[in-house]
Amino acid sequence: MSTAEDESSVLVQADDEGIATVVLNRPHKLNALTKPMWGRIGEVCRKLNEDDDIRCIIFRGAGEKAFGPGNDISEFETERNNREQAISYGEFMHSTIQVLKNMRHPTVAMIHGICVGGGLEIAGICDIRICGENSRFGAPISKLGLVMAYQEISCLRDLVGPQVALEILLEARIISAYEALRMNIVSRVVADNKVEEETMATARRIAAGAPLVHRWHKKFLRRLADPKPLSSNELLEGFDCYDTEDFQIGYKAFLNKETPRFKGK
Repeated sequence: MSTAEDESSVLVQADDEGIATVVLNRPHKLNALTKPMWGRIGEVCRKLNEDDDIRCIIFRGAGEKAFGPGNDISEFETERNNREQAISYGEFMHSTIQVLKNMRHPTVAMIHGICVGGGLEIAGICDIRICGENSRFGAPISKLGLVMAYQEISCLRDLVGPQVALEILLEARIISAYEALRMNIVSRVVADNKVEEETMATARRIAAGAPLVHRWHKKFLRRLADPKPLSSNELLEGFDCYDTEDFQIGYKAFLNKETPRFKGK
């Protein structure tokens, strides 16, 4: 259960368009992640995932200096000083990573400044990642004598592929925004003072689409990553949209040259 301090370190804001914003809120530490924060992020995202009124979720760091520099190194003395403690810490991290990977709703990372380590893991799981020209990325954990566990390294591999993931981990260097774009770490680079504007515009475009369709597309792409053959029922699910109210709204609005207002039904 989250304490008041835990809750203040991860904020949730929502607007009337169905866009929720999750804020990593430790600006005095550049939004460095703590064990309670990992738990709180998972708690917040489970609730958002169950909310059918949500159309898009934005993840960002407080302020404009950093999305997040990774985990708070000061916790190593008390929370990650041996294997047993690290396993306990990892349970928080990996549970939250799994929640993020399985989000039904579209997710967008608004990246200002530094996005490294655990911050990169969270941003990298998002469906779309928008950063500023001066943003910086990396996973220099080898300099701490740390291994990226399977649950975490799979996120990096899924994002950039195994060869680039290994390059990032072996060199442990800090990567510029435009190199990050070439590596597929980010989806889009804009001027630093346009990051919020572009992210919000992206979220609004997503929110204007049919939410059930977005959820199906995310589900189908996740399923296609599994080499197991698709069943006949799975193949037929691609036609379920024709029985939705949103399909009727969508095609009729197109014929009438109107803007559709989807209901998620």
